[in-house]
Amino acid sequence: MYQGEAMDGIDEQPTLREKAYESFTRHLLARDVRPGQFVSQRRLVELTGLTLAAIRELIPRLEAEGLIKTVPQRGLQIAHIDLNLIREAFQLRLFLEKEAVALFTRSASDETISGLIKQHRDIADAIATGDASHELEVRAQAVDWGMHDAFIDALGNTIISNAYRVNSIKMRLISQERFRIDGRVGPVMEEHLKVLEAIARRSAEDAVNNLAAHINHARDRALRI
Repeated sequence: MYQGEAMDGIDEQPTLREKAYESFTRHLLARDVRPGQFVSQRRLVELTGLTLAAIRELIPRLEAEGLIKTVPQRGLQIAHIDLNLIREAFQLRLFLEKEAVALFTRSASDETISGLIKQHRDIADAIATGDASHELEVRAQAVDWGMHDAFIDALGNTIISNAYRVNSIKMRLISQERFRIDGRVGPVMEEHLKVLEAIARRSAEDAVNNLAAHINHARDRALRI
């Protein structure tokens, strides 16, 4: 009986921790809590609908990932978007994605590459016809993130994927605060298509160079604002 209960606890706890983490990051990206904001453990309980115990177990992970920090006598502070965070997040992204896109260029199927190109060309064509709707921007943002995620996923490396996932949360916070895709869908799609066309030619060097230029343009926009 005791053994069974212990095993149940082992199975349940990781699930609870993951629920707490997913709930927190979802609310963070939905801007229910904002970068730099101070929050209490009780507020996180209210926000996520989870227990105080689950939140307390979650905090060390969020601190380790740099998504929150504990400030004595003030509480928990959501990651603050400053120039140092922007530089570091973009540098890590560049290091990971350059290697990833080179491998993707060599290993991705023609069908996968064609699918990515079609997604981007469909959006570029919609922009050309004068579509500037919010719905198109939302779709373009999903296609944008989806392309970068596809490069990383192709590595098949859990350690890299986990590091990239955490950095991606920070990148999305930076994007929301500093350089949203709104109004820039056309140029972003053009930059992506240069990368994808190089991949279609199986030119890893051109793909890496075009991707680096794309990421550096985004970094420079974020640092200028």
